[in-house]
Amino acid sequence: MVIRRDLYLKKLISKKHNGLIKVITGIRRCGKSYLLFNLFKEHLQESGIDESHISEMAFDSYENKKYRNPEAFFPYIAERLSIPGMHYILLDEIQLLDDFESILNSLARRPDTDIYVTGSNARFLSKDIITEFRGRGDEVHMYPLSFSEFMSVYQGDKRDGWNEYMIYGGIPLVLNARTHEEKSSLLKSLFTEVYITDIIGRNRIRNRDELEEILDIISSAVGSLTNPNKLSQTFRSVKKKQIGKDTIRKYLDALSDSFLIDEAKRYDVKGRKYIGTPMKYYFCDMGLRNARLNFRQIEETHAMENIIFTELRRRGYDVDIGVVTTNETTGDGKKIRKQREIDFVCNIGSKRCYIQSAFAIPDERKEEQEERPLLLTDDGFRKVIITKDAPAPLYNEKGILTMGIYDFLLNENSLDL
Repeated sequence: MVIRRDLYLKKLISKKHNGLIKVITGIRRCGKSYLLFNLFKEHLQESGIDESHISEMAFDSYENKKYRNPEAFFPYIAERLSIPGMHYILLDEIQLLDDFESILNSLARRPDTDIYVTGSNARFLSKDIITEFRGRGDEVHMYPLSFSEFMSVYQGDKRDGWNEYMIYGGIPLVLNARTHEEKSSLLKSLFTEVYITDIIGRNRIRNRDELEEILDIISSAVGSLTNPNKLSQTFRSVKKKQIGKDTIRKYLDALSDSFLIDEAKRYDVKGRKYIGTPMKYYFCDMGLRNARLNFRQIEETHAMENIIFTELRRRGYDVDIGVVTTNETTGDGKKIRKQREIDFVCNIGSKRCYIQSAFAIPDERKEEQEERPLLLTDDGFRKVIITKDAPAPLYNEKGILTMGIYDFLLNENSLDL
């Protein structure tokens, strides 16, 4: 089964020969290796690049274990580069190579190399090595399959595909499984044997149970406002455990660094500033989130919101939770300040879009409820309501665009209508 990942392939092609190290990041098993060693390598070959000028290595493979030592890898790659001409270096799971910053910096200084690497966590691109390496790096962040990519190989109509995608997500390996038992077992195994084990080892976490309990709470509260202090209180009242907010913050950072979850902050639209805590957390893949809860808590409204958030991030938007504060008068004449929420404030460059995720709009009251925060922004940026079902994208007399989830997900230019 060949799944085209054209969004990411085009990005890699556009960055060829730019003098920077192209770094493909993303959660494990989202398709980074396939993109690099199959799709991009195929592009190089079709462009006339000879095999002798393409060097590839997967550092997580047992047969390449010795090359994790720079004393073994550097002589190997130096010999490959002795042949005159431009060389394309493709390295998978680069964080497993000891002292990889120095190795990559040395290779990047050569005029005859074009370097592409993958890594499964954000930490190796930040903190201690940010000044040594990131200035030479050009990141391409990869997600599990989008709904559009999923449907390109799914044998069925979009409604059946939506139900499948909403439950089992877009980890490419899952598409080869047929039954619920096979898909469920695969996703649970990835969580237990790959993600959690990797996070614990990388972050030297001593209490696995605490990490998993935090993960369970975040999984149950997708799209709900929370913060480390609130989670600490939950542990104290529900779990009868004392876990400090600093420890919880460490766990949340570890989950974010592994790309399992993504944080959305609250943004005061009119005040043009971030509010701070609380914030919301969304999963990079709904199948992983559902597997974490043993497929017991699948609510389509929350699933749709999570999928919209991830699609916006995939398209390159910075996404915040919008807050519009207004002064209002109650029925008895009292004046109050009220905060109204916009699900997503999406920014990319100078472009902005406000989005409400509304599973259904059965009546005028619900329609007014969704429209009001958008209209209170008092600006000319695009305002969109995404519903589960809509006959076709349509603007109303207030300038608000309503579209269905399929129109949004299956058309990468849907927000440019």
